[in-house]
Amino acid sequence: MADEPTSAKAGDSSTHHERSYDQAVIVASSDFDNEEDEERDYDVDSALGSDIGSSAGSIAESIFEYRTIQGRTFHSDKHNSLYFTPNDEQQLQSVDITHHYLTRLIGDKLFLAPIPDDVQHVLDIGTGSGIWVIDFADTHPNAEVTGTDLSPTQPLWVPPNVRFELEDCTQPWTFPEGRFDFVHMRYLFGAVADWNELLRQAYRVTRPGGWVQSCEVDVEIRCDDGSVHADSAFEMFWNMLYSNAGRKLGVTFRPLDDDVQGKAFRAAGFQEIQERDYKFPVGGWPADRRLAEIGQYVELTMLNDLEGYTLFLWNTVVGEHTPDYDDYLARMRREIQNRRIHGYMRCRYVYGRKPEIPGASAGPS
Repeated sequence: MADEPTSAKAGDSSTHHERSYDQAVIVASSDFDNEEDEERDYDVDSALGSDIGSSAGSIAESIFEYRTIQGRTFHSDKHNSLYFTPNDEQQLQSVDITHHYLTRLIGDKLFLAPIPDDVQHVLDIGTGSGIWVIDFADTHPNAEVTGTDLSPTQPLWVPPNVRFELEDCTQPWTFPEGRFDFVHMRYLFGAVADWNELLRQAYRVTRPGGWVQSCEVDVEIRCDDGSVHADSAFEMFWNMLYSNAGRKLGVTFRPLDDDVQGKAFRAAGFQEIQERDYKFPVGGWPADRRLAEIGQYVELTMLNDLEGYTLFLWNTVVGEHTPDYDDYLARMRREIQNRRIHGYMRCRYVYGRKPEIPGASAGPS
C-alpha cells in the first residue's frame, strides 16, 4: 500500500507538513473469478478470543440510563453527542476486531507517531472497549494510560497502569494543560461536529514536545474496477445512509474528503505534521495475502454487527418504520461475502508535535 512514514525527529522544530498519497489499486485474487455467490457461515464468537486477562486494577462502576432503539442500547442521551453505534456487547466485539485489522494495516503497530519508549502519560480519546489502552499499557508498563468514552463499557480488570474515565470529547476536557506526552484518537467520525475544537483541546492537554495522533476512515465503500454497481446495496443502502446522515446530524462520515484532520492539526498549531493514507478491502478478495487477511477481519467486523452500524442511521434518514431495512441487510451480507465485488474504504493517520517553545507556532486560537 503506502510507503512507510517518514519519521519526524524529536528535536526538529520545523513546521513541515508531509502527506503520503501512495494509494495503489488493490489487486483482486483470480481465485474468486468463478466463485459461486454464497453466504458463508461465520462463528463470530470463536474469532474473538477470551476476555483480556491482565494484572489487578479496576474502573469504578457507573450507571447510566442508556437509550434503547429496537432492543439495542446506545450511549445515554445526557450527552450532547448522539453517537450512531450501540454500546452493547455485540458492537464492542466489532470494536475489538477493528482494533486488530487497524493494527495489521499499519504493520502490527499500535501507533505511527515517533513517541519515545519512556513515554509517561498517555490519553486515548473514544476508547470504546478499551482494547487499545490495554495493549499499549501492556507494552509500556511504566506509562500511565487513560482512556475516555461516553459509557463505562471497558473491562473491570485491567493492567495496574490503566484507568478509564467517563468524558464527552465534544465538551471541554477536564484534564490539566500539558498533562500528556501522547494523545491518541481513533474512529471519531460521526461523533465530532467541530474538529478544530477537538484538536485545540488535544493541543492544550499535550505537553510541549508531545505528540497527538488521529486515525479516521471514510466509510463510503468504493472500488477501482466498477465491481460496486450503482444498484448495489453498498451504494443504495450503505453509502446512501452515511452520506445523508452526515447532513442530518451535522457531522462528517467522510473525514478524508473533508480533510478535517489535517486542517484541525494545522489550526491548532502542531508542527511536523505527517499524514498517511491507506486503503483497506471489504472482504478477503485481494491477491495480496496480508491485505486479504485484513479484508477478512473487516468483513467479520461488519457481519458481526451490520445492524449496529446502520440501525440508528436508517431511523434517522429513512424512518423507523420504513420497510425494506431487513432486505437491505440481507443484500449487504451477500455483497460483503462476494469475492467478485472489490469494495474498499480509505483510512488516514495524521500525527503532529506540540512545539517545545511556547509561541514557536501559531498555537491554538
